[in-house]
Amino acid sequence: MTSLLLTLALFTQAAATHVAQPAPARPQASTDYVVGALDVLTITVFGEPELSRRYNVDTDGTIDFPFIGRTKAGGLTLRQLEDALTKRLAAGFLVNPQVGVEIAEYRSKAVFIVGEVRAPGSYPVKGNMSLIEALALAGPTSAASSEVVVVHPDPNRKEGGPLLPDAAGAKGVRVNIKELQSGKLSENVQLQDGDTIFVPKAETFFVTGQVRSPGSYVYEPGMTVLQAIALAGGLAERGSRRGMKVLRVVGGKQVEVSVKDSDLIRPGDTLVVRQRFF
Repeated sequence: MTSLLLTLALFTQAAATHVAQPAPARPQASTDYVVGALDVLTITVFGEPELSRRYNVDTDGTIDFPFIGRTKAGGLTLRQLEDALTKRLAAGFLVNPQVGVEIAEYRSKAVFIVGEVRAPGSYPVKGNMSLIEALALAGPTSAASSEVVVVHPDPNRKEGGPLLPDAAGAKGVRVNIKELQSGKLSENVQLQDGDTIFVPKAETFFVTGQVRSPGSYVYEPGMTVLQAIALAGGLAERGSRRGMKVLRVVGGKQVEVSVKDSDLIRPGDTLVVRQRFF
């Protein structure tokens, strides 16, 4: 670094005619990532080890780079920053400079994950992080619903922190995680800085009476009475599918509804399976 700083101070011809070594092939992944304040960059000027190191992006979005001084990094993609540094270094400092920029630490963009997860909190958005990857970091609990809500904040919002789906100006998008995992790309959501991923508690129903494993079970849309019985381990030895009923809250009151195998279960239902007597 000392010899290069001396070159800058004296503006000698040697600096202008110095030739950097050709750059090896660099990975193309994430070059569209937009740099933000507080990110940490690894900048490599090939053939110039004194210039190749980590650089912190300051709160104003600039980095302090040798020779060049303060230069804009925030708001540029990695590729754009590479090009900008290359042009600045070529303007009197290096001949044919080859510059590579990578993200060392993601600090400028974050999402909040709240609800039925083991580790709620703020998580950095690393490149094109998927919703599945973000949820894996927070670890959904066994009580988590398979449907989550991604809340995009109002673009004009100045306050930080997580948002509820009904927050003013916010836009909530419901995502079925099971369908997303099965390859349904229409369920994919691009995470943005400031998003809140809300993981609600799964809705449940109950099965009681003459089944092998009575208890509470996670509700899935479209579930039938027969499927509910199967979840509860099937009929007990003296169980019967005749005369089954569901206890259901309607309008704040509990009502009793006769059901058959193909009828649909609703969240909060209690399915009662009767005993046969012959």
